[in-house]
Amino acid sequence: LLAEGTNLEADLVTMSTFYLQSAQEQNNMFLPLDFEVNTLEEVPDYTAPITSQEGAIILNTELMASENLPTPTCLKDLADPVYAGQVAVTDIQSSSTAWLLIQALVDAYGEDGAEETLAAIYDNCGAHIETSGSGPLKLCRAGEVAIGFGLRHQAVADKADGLPIDYVDPTEGNFSLTESVAVLDKGEDTNPLAIEMARCIIENGRAELIQTYPNPLYEGETADPANQSDYPSIFDEPLTFELFTAHQELSERAKG
Repeated sequence: LLAEGTNLEADLVTMSTFYLQSAQEQNNMFLPLDFEVNTLEEVPDYTAPITSQEGAIILNTELMASENLPTPTCLKDLADPVYAGQVAVTDIQSSSTAWLLIQALVDAYGEDGAEETLAAIYDNCGAHIETSGSGPLKLCRAGEVAIGFGLRHQAVADKADGLPIDYVDPTEGNFSLTESVAVLDKGEDTNPLAIEMARCIIENGRAELIQTYPNPLYEGETADPANQSDYPSIFDEPLTFELFTAHQELSERAKG
C-alpha cells in the first residue's frame, strides 16, 4: 500500500485505519467518499470504518486449574515468573494485534516501564511469540499454554461455543484498532463501482459485522452489554504508521 500508491491493482482496500492514513499522507491516493459516514467519532473523509477490534487476556480454564495458576487481572501480571512457559503473545513485527498489548503497556507504564514489562512477558513466552494474531488463542484452545493475548471477540465466541476458554479485560485497558474501507483515486481510470462497493459494505454489511465485532462505530448502533469490555481505551497519541514503527522498535529492544 505504501510502496505502490495509486499503482495498486486494487480499486478498493480494507486495512487498519492507521495504515490508510499514513498511505494517504504519503501518496494522496484515496478519494473522498461521496456517501454519508455517520460515525460516532470523526474520521477522515476518505475512510469508512468497518470493524473495531479490542485486545484481552485469554485463558484456558482447564489448564489454569490443573496447573493451579492464579487468574491474572492485568497485563503486568503476565510478567510474573509464576507463568513461565504458560504464556503466548503475538509479535508486533508480523501482526498489529500485538500493538493492542503494547499500547496498553506504554499508556500505563511509559515507554521504559513498558519495555521492562514486555521483556519479562517475552521471557515467560519462550518460543511462543507468535507471528499470527490468532496464534495465542489457538495455543490456548489446544492446551499448549494457559494464557494468551489476542482479540477479545474471538475469545468471547469460543467461550460461547462451550470451549474451555475464558477472557480477562486487563486493567491497563482494552485498546482497539479500527479497520476501514477506502477507494483508490486513479483519476480517469478510477473504477466507478468502487464507491458503490464501499457504500454497500457500510450500509448492508455493518449489521452483521457488529455481531462479530461488537464495538459500535456508527450513530444508532448499540452493542450487546455482554460483549462490551470493562476498560475500553484509546491511546493518547494519534495511531500512525510512524508510532507503530516506534513500538516495533520498543518490542525488539524488549526481546534483548
